[in-house]
Amino acid sequence: MVLLAVSKPARAISPFLPVLSVAAALAVTFVAATLPTPLYAVYRRTFGFSEITLTLIYAVYVLGNLGALFLGGRSSDQIGRKISVLAGMAAGFASTLVFIFAAGTAWLFLARTLSGFATGLVSGAATAWIVELQPGNNKAAGAATACAANFVGLAVGPLLAGLLAQFAPGALRLSWIVYLVMLNIAVVPTLITPETVKAPVRRLRELSLEPRLGVPQGIRLQFLSPAVTAFVIFALIGFYAALIPGLILDILHRPSATISGSVVSGLFALAAAAVALTVNAESRNSMLWGLTMLLPGLMLLVAAELFGSMAVLILAAAFGGIAAALGYRGSLELVSRIAPEDQRGEVVSSYLVAVYAGNSLPVIGVGVLSSLVDSLTAHIVFAALIGLLAIGALATGMKYAPNR
Repeated sequence: MVLLAVSKPARAISPFLPVLSVAAALAVTFVAATLPTPLYAVYRRTFGFSEITLTLIYAVYVLGNLGALFLGGRSSDQIGRKISVLAGMAAGFASTLVFIFAAGTAWLFLARTLSGFATGLVSGAATAWIVELQPGNNKAAGAATACAANFVGLAVGPLLAGLLAQFAPGALRLSWIVYLVMLNIAVVPTLITPETVKAPVRRLRELSLEPRLGVPQGIRLQFLSPAVTAFVIFALIGFYAALIPGLILDILHRPSATISGSVVSGLFALAAAAVALTVNAESRNSMLWGLTMLLPGLMLLVAAELFGSMAVLILAAAFGGIAAALGYRGSLELVSRIAPEDQRGEVVSSYLVAVYAGNSLPVIGVGVLSSLVDSLTAHIVFAALIGLLAIGALATGMKYAPNR
């Protein structure tokens, strides 16, 4: 009887093991995206660079993302999901080694570029792989699983590095050594997960790396709101990942890797939980609610700096996390749904350009503006512009975004 009781859950879980294996690989890859966040202050003290250099180090990550999109965006459809994910993890391995042996600012630019390439390559292939492996061909559940894995990885990175930076010696290397172990462990289940591309290309000359971007004229108005939603959501994520340590230093008047890592980690952990809890929510409503909750999140972020309040900053992060979860999942599902079957790759790639641009351009703008005026003014301008874009996306989405 005991054996029978154990075998039934095992059989019930087994169809989901391939999905969980790929989701784990996706999550581990995204750990590297935010792992440097609590370490930026340490890097600045060690290598002696300015705040504008810091924002450029953060933003160069997106060059790697775009490189993966343009050079490898179609590769997983041709050579298979498994090889593409493993290639991305190999790029992540190389990036981690550069971080471990970093001896100056130039090393950080190279490491972040490689990290962005790894994330860009893995995210597209792994997301498609998860959707295709999902039992019952449940595309909504597959997209939600991929989003949750993304946010889990983003949550683990700053918490891990913050704790090690605060309580362990040699944090600039130790954090990356620990991550290297995680990455190697994640490779094992990836290797044994079944491939879903039926006839992968075997000859190099048959492989096409030509990028495909574009939005058919008939869906451009429907595409506009999800694309702007992605831009503003990832602008907020970029702000937290790049600039929160400096903001906490201004509020507390002392550096704290643990606190800055915990605030950023909490935002992404809440986002992951919100994705899981709203998996059955209609995608249009999710997107619109994400945009709505982004507005108080931005106002609270400015208020936290104005009043020097950690409590308000934590509340702002809570609103930001929920907004990120609803906005990202809802807009991604909408884009996947409105895209014609034969042009889905082009349309989703165009959506990802909005994601990557949002994750970098506003952060660069804040950095440049902060060198001309005080940081508070720069942050207020950032919040105002992102808020206006969110209102525009909300109005456009209410009019043009399709219902289920």
